[in-house]
Amino acid sequence: MTTVRQRRVGKGTEAAEDQPSEETNVKPDGKILPGPPGGKLWSILSVTVGGIVAISLGLLTSVYVATLHENDLWFSNIKEVEREISFRTECGLYYSYYKQMIQAASIQQGIVNCKQYLEPVYFYIYTLFGLQAVYVIALYVTSWLLSGTWLSGLLAACWYITNRVDTTRVEFTIPLRENWALPFFAVQIAAITYLLRAHLQPAQERLTLMAVFIATFLFSLTWQFNQFMMLIQALALFILDCLDMLPTAKVTWLYIIQISGLLLVCVLQFFNSMILGSLLISFNVSVLIARTIQKNLKKGGLLNRLGKLILHVLLVLCLTLLINKFIKKILNLESDEHIFKFLKAKFGFGATRDFDANLYLCEEAFGLLPLNTFSRLSSTLLFYVYGFVLFLLTVAAVIVAFRNLSGSSQVHLKDKMEEYTVTLKPDAAYSLVHTVLFGCLALSTMRMKYLWTSHMCVFASFGLCSTEVWKLLLKCLHLYTSQRTQVIKYSIPIITLLYISFKFWPGIMDELSELREFYDPDTVELMNWIKSNTPNTAVFAGSMQLLAGVKLCTGRTLTNHPHYEDKNLRERTKQIYQIYAKRAPGEVFGILRSFGTDYVILEDSICYERRHSRGCRLRDLLDVANGHIMDGLGENEPDLKPSLYPRFCEEIKKNLPSYTTHFTRVFQNKTFHVYKLAKHK
Repeated sequence: MTTVRQRRVGKGTEAAEDQPSEETNVKPDGKILPGPPGGKLWSILSVTVGGIVAISLGLLTSVYVATLHENDLWFSNIKEVEREISFRTECGLYYSYYKQMIQAASIQQGIVNCKQYLEPVYFYIYTLFGLQAVYVIALYVTSWLLSGTWLSGLLAACWYITNRVDTTRVEFTIPLRENWALPFFAVQIAAITYLLRAHLQPAQERLTLMAVFIATFLFSLTWQFNQFMMLIQALALFILDCLDMLPTAKVTWLYIIQISGLLLVCVLQFFNSMILGSLLISFNVSVLIARTIQKNLKKGGLLNRLGKLILHVLLVLCLTLLINKFIKKILNLESDEHIFKFLKAKFGFGATRDFDANLYLCEEAFGLLPLNTFSRLSSTLLFYVYGFVLFLLTVAAVIVAFRNLSGSSQVHLKDKMEEYTVTLKPDAAYSLVHTVLFGCLALSTMRMKYLWTSHMCVFASFGLCSTEVWKLLLKCLHLYTSQRTQVIKYSIPIITLLYISFKFWPGIMDELSELREFYDPDTVELMNWIKSNTPNTAVFAGSMQLLAGVKLCTGRTLTNHPHYEDKNLRERTKQIYQIYAKRAPGEVFGILRSFGTDYVILEDSICYERRHSRGCRLRDLLDVANGHIMDGLGENEPDLKPSLYPRFCEEIKKNLPSYTTHFTRVFQNKTFHVYKLAKHK
């Protein structure tokens, strides 16, 4: 009886998949013998315990964030209008559609009425907190699959919880689309991790592909940025496929799943044109076309392969741009142009006066990742471990990629030679490139850090519990023995868990015992006044953020709202925002009446904004877009000119005849001023 060890045979991972991923007893004729009964029993016991721990941690996380939300707002004790106001900005818009649906008579007649058991708002928020359980379980399972031990999953979940400030914001932005989407993205990554394992049976592979498709579809359905996230994922697959580190057949299936998932979402979203013009569809189609054009891409020596790869990359890039341009030209698509303007300005390819792009550029969430993020992540040891694992696996990936491209991978016939063979499993290779690309995204755009930090927990815990990682390090230090590797693999993660528990458990307990209460009397007063003193058919204009709350709390019609992926809505918002610009009262009145406005709400927090610096205040963005010089001390671009009119939101409060002819103040408090528009043309 001999022992078969995992070994890279020939070029690429496809060859490596011909060998078992774990040590297996085999007969001389190659038939695999069953392991000892005790080993099978231990495996079943380990999976059972690991599964129970995963579900328990997921549920505990769900309860944890729900408790934080309750303690922060005293949600169970405040009025319904206060609960709805607590869903700030676009959160209120998203929740308003749920509220509208449950209040519709036809829906109520068609489903079981659960109001007698649970208030609709609690059903909504508990569903989202429940998805956090799915999220944590998916991260746990991914780490477990990568490392082979559920101890890794336990560490990943603990890191996710203790780094909550940087891994999630669900407890204070509950209805955000990313909070619906990211759990499904985590499930998709877990399914891809399993798919990339060697020796899957055909039935297992089909079921896993189905799981990847369902998760991809749900992720795409629930978040407007899905196409950009999956484009990064497709780039990771493309890089690894080019370097012969992933099975080409599986990569092809993943490309097809991404395309079909997006197309299905497009149909369900009433043929959303923005999806058809996405770079993801153009890129994936281009890769599939380029493969059919270029034959023998993975054959030849190092220079030959590099030449083919460079040509392949250029071909894919050109095809992507041509296909995308063609689709947008044919369908006349302009829904995502503001994103590309934003990216162009953000990365220094010329300044822009575009109002929409500058609106993103001036928001902190779309700026660079703050450096204090790393100090917080380091306090839990997460960032230190992550950097350690990232360095080791990057070195291994470079070695494996060079060997694949040079065609120098050989079967090591001697044990001594085999000791120095560097390998990288396909699932680990994917996780490496995934974390690098999403890390770059997070560094450039703070709002996207949640995609990176959650996977950082998975990647770091996998590396700390991985036999391959410790084996590689100990071999480099000439200290490798199988027993030493096993001791380190379990002892260091346990010590890390103990450190995290002792350091952060008291803080978590203090956090759970801290009680606050929601308090926003000015907004409550405004919403109550609107419901009591305006007709149900009244049309309101104002800021996107406030109007989302108006729609939710009062059900009144809006002129604009925070859905910013539609060109017409973006243009309409810019026009409505002239209430904060330097425009004549007659011009503003004409703009508002053109959208059917009955009432306009002005906010002092915008009119006299101090949160942003000069140049990034909303009134500054409007002045520059209108060609006017900005208020206050500082430089202006030479072609900007003084406006002929004062700022509308300030001047209207003086009740001058030129303003009272068109606008009558009907409500005011310390924060808001509501004006009714005259009915004359």
